[in-house]
Amino acid sequence: MENRIEKRSRRSEIPMEKTWNLDALFVSDQAWESGLTTIESDIEQVVKYKHTLHNGSQALLDCLLWQEQLTLKLVKAGTYASLCQSTDGTDPVNQANSAAFASLATKVHAALSFIESEILALPEGIVEQYIQENLELEPFRKKLMDLLETKKHRLSPETEKVLAALGEVHAAPYKIYGMSKLADMQFAAIEDEKGNEWPVSFALFEDRYEFSPNTEVRRKAYDSFVNTLEQYKNTFAATYSTEVTKQVTLARLRNYESVTHMLLEPQEVTLDMYNNQHDTILKELAPHMRRFARLKKKVWGLDKLLFCDLKAPLDPEFNPKTTYEEASKVILEALQVMGPEYSEIMKKGLKERWVDLADNVGKSTGAFCSSPYGAHPYILLTWQDTMRGAFILAHELGHAGHFYLANKNQRVFNTRPSTYFIEAPSTMNELLLGQHLLARTDDKQMRRWVVLQLLGTYYHNFVTHLLEAEFQRRVYQLVENGKALTANVLSGIKKSVLTDFWGDSVELDEGASLTWMRQPHYYMGLYPYTYSAGLTASTAVSQMIKVEGKPVVDRWLDVLRAGGTKKPQELLNHAGVDMTKPDAISKAVSYVGSLIDELERLYE
Repeated sequence: MENRIEKRSRRSEIPMEKTWNLDALFVSDQAWESGLTTIESDIEQVVKYKHTLHNGSQALLDCLLWQEQLTLKLVKAGTYASLCQSTDGTDPVNQANSAAFASLATKVHAALSFIESEILALPEGIVEQYIQENLELEPFRKKLMDLLETKKHRLSPETEKVLAALGEVHAAPYKIYGMSKLADMQFAAIEDEKGNEWPVSFALFEDRYEFSPNTEVRRKAYDSFVNTLEQYKNTFAATYSTEVTKQVTLARLRNYESVTHMLLEPQEVTLDMYNNQHDTILKELAPHMRRFARLKKKVWGLDKLLFCDLKAPLDPEFNPKTTYEEASKVILEALQVMGPEYSEIMKKGLKERWVDLADNVGKSTGAFCSSPYGAHPYILLTWQDTMRGAFILAHELGHAGHFYLANKNQRVFNTRPSTYFIEAPSTMNELLLGQHLLARTDDKQMRRWVVLQLLGTYYHNFVTHLLEAEFQRRVYQLVENGKALTANVLSGIKKSVLTDFWGDSVELDEGASLTWMRQPHYYMGLYPYTYSAGLTASTAVSQMIKVEGKPVVDRWLDVLRAGGTKKPQELLNHAGVDMTKPDAISKAVSYVGSLIDELERLYE
């Protein structure tokens, strides 16, 4: 490890071609400010729609069209503020603009809250009657039907008002978790073999040390990390227990069959689909991942493989380099199989400055894709001239292609499908890139590297996130049965999940049991398992493309265009994948097995 300080550029020093072009949103901060002024005056117009929705189908349509227009303006203004903030969070102008937008958004949501209340107050069958009478309401059908579906779980208006007023209290567990994790926790520094001292933090451990090829440094950092986790376990347990109690209480108050039913409802996913994902992957993937663990132990020459060794790189010296231009070319070649329309979208994204790729002071870490309606998608990443970056770029371009097509073909309220499907288009691009790179090289080291990139995607979605999800599933079962959640109970559940999966291929210490303390996802409903659902779907479809070609691609593009107009299972049925049965999941797991087979051969 080199102890060097790199000079990072200020945002103003970055060449324009390495930044994204925000003109599709607003051409300047001044234009953005006048956009906010327009929204402010629109809010004042809201009064004329209040208490009118019972007057007939035209009154409802007028109100929804007005809401749609205001939402479009709000999306553009909010995206502009958040994109500026993400490229330089140190800029006081960006900070002030974000705060100004947040305040305005709160005002808009408060002003529009009457719409849902009035629709829900309409007599039974009236909304359906309005839609029949007025064809222009058809694009709003799904939004209206989804809203009516919540009616049976609504409480009295007074109670709903009280619950809404407690919004900050409901958000408190997540906030306390974040503050403890990012602001309060202190970790002891570690020394490397040369006597250099290295700081440890939550982010440094998870982003750097966990992936360190130096076994001594990795294990020392892990010990420092776990020692601090141990000191906070009772605080974190009380915080998480409060979050779970809140969810379970709300589920009972709203007459859901269980908390799981309540959390699955917005995802439009059946209990069987949810359980299939867990049961099939946990049972069928475990033997393959145990082989992977044993291979790591052998290649590294370790006496025993500890839990903190699982993410150590197998081939740390090999890190193929590439420029952004070369990576763009390879991605376009890999995605040619998706046909001319999709390829054209990818070219636009890469050539018309949809991507912000520079590194500068104040820029957000990680990568994301934002797809505002009425503009084009925006991708943030930090380009480092490595092939690894090509996989990240391909992933984010998958999100961009999806929402470019959905936004072009649907109205604003109908663009976003269930989170169950969201990661399918992005991981599809990663898989197609991996398959393309494997098809064009016989170099043993390069093949190994590509297989490891693909396995990294499966590890992230099928192992890390699914083991989180299984922990959640067991926690909710216990609480529904009246069991209290203490630090020891939570650590016991995590230990049993890890033991069931890894068996004796990995030595699980007490620190491994504290892994539940590391995940913010537990405060986001049933989010973790959806990562594996998206990747299962993309694995199935990418395999079908190999065999059948264009007909499968055409169906997949239909699915992307459909946006949020269909439930996830309807989308996947159209693509030719049945997620109500374990078969597609089993096939995806077999593919992971075949990647590990190849890796074992390449290390013989």
